[in-house]
Amino acid sequence: MLVVVCVAQFIVVLDLSVVNVALPTIASDLDFRAGDVSWVANGYALTFGGLLVLGGRLADLYGHKPVFTAGLVLFAAASLVGGLAPTPVMLVGARALQGVGAAVLAPATLTILTTTFTERQQRTAALVVYGAVGSVGGAAGNVLGGLITESLSWRWILLINIPIGAAAGLIAVRVLASGNQHRVCCGRLDVPGAALSTLGVAALTWGVTRAEVSSWSQPGSYLSLATGVVAVVAFVLYETRCAAAPLIPFRLFRSRSVALGNLVVLLAGACFQIPMWYFLSFYFQDVLHYTALQTGLAFLPHTLLGIGLGLRLTPILMRRFNARTLVAAGSLIDLVAFVWQSRITPDSGYVPGILGPAILLSIGGAFFFTPITSVVMSAAPHDDTGAISGVMNTAKQVGGALGLALILVLANPHGAELTDYRTAFLAIAALLAVTAVLAFALPRDKEDLPVEPRPERPELGSHEP
Repeated sequence: MLVVVCVAQFIVVLDLSVVNVALPTIASDLDFRAGDVSWVANGYALTFGGLLVLGGRLADLYGHKPVFTAGLVLFAAASLVGGLAPTPVMLVGARALQGVGAAVLAPATLTILTTTFTERQQRTAALVVYGAVGSVGGAAGNVLGGLITESLSWRWILLINIPIGAAAGLIAVRVLASGNQHRVCCGRLDVPGAALSTLGVAALTWGVTRAEVSSWSQPGSYLSLATGVVAVVAFVLYETRCAAAPLIPFRLFRSRSVALGNLVVLLAGACFQIPMWYFLSFYFQDVLHYTALQTGLAFLPHTLLGIGLGLRLTPILMRRFNARTLVAAGSLIDLVAFVWQSRITPDSGYVPGILGPAILLSIGGAFFFTPITSVVMSAAPHDDTGAISGVMNTAKQVGGALGLALILVLANPHGAELTDYRTAFLAIAALLAVTAVLAFALPRDKEDLPVEPRPERPELGSHEP
């Protein structure tokens, strides 16, 4: 079961970045118009980020196993269409469908993991492996994308998902328990809430994406971000005041673990999910003049050190310290790492300018990521684990989009071509300082019990007890 879940998480994270290196080749091969090839990456990111909340709730409503399997089938089928696509429109459409499958898969994987491993030490070990696989997928994207494009064809970047997805699907049918057996009719799905949440997250993501391409001088970026904020506010109002069967039961946020934990996840996303990789990538390519493949290889110490320390150090730490202490300590260690990172100059070179902070970042990550996931998911009632998983994944994505938007304004206030990397990394350090303060407000272990699900009255005509 753990292998199946981790394989699914790997391909979901991998496909966020695996096409980036191949975009010039794709543009030439399929005759994309100038600038339109970015939709090959953005189409996946928009549907993935926008549908995470809905994907998480589907696992609660219709069962973890069928939703996981359906997401895997959709992801693999979209990969096949994309890998064989003869036109730009078909490729972008296939990537968008991949994002839909990923938005169903990502919350389901975490839901299955946390509902299967209920004993504390087993859950910690499983979460460590799960996080390590996600890190490998994120770092492997640029490396594998470059290698496959140069040695085979860019089409195999997508086609490779088919045998992986097929193998995972066959095993999933055999080994995954049926999970949550709770079922409701399709009419109970909160469609207006799903539409508002999707619009909000997609608009926020698109606003940042547009700003990367056309700079913050274009009003479309601000308009998209404003639309996203309005949609999110409307979503919260609708869910709390109008929805008969909310997509997200906001009673869950009475738990400090859920409310504060997701805020910490959002801030962590604003530091790590996109901004750290974004600014380091540009430093490697614009300042150190690395190729795309060299840039992918340059990130390996961040990933390999993080995985090694996480697998060995995190379980030991979580047996000896409560989670909020570890989250706060990890935030402070990474704060120091980003202050150190801010001292890079064009003459710093890789070893003194990048490797030292990377080691410190890996140590901080070993303290941080698994404990905060454990804090949030441990407080989720069994019937709402999918919803909480969807919220946490969304917080990560939205945090990354908003964090990049904020830091780009600070580091590139007038749309200048030269990015102020010192300001960018110091801004991330400031966000980590806020994260550390919030971490101390998290409940201690066993201090914040799961919120009991509200009993629902049976509908008229129902024969169920």
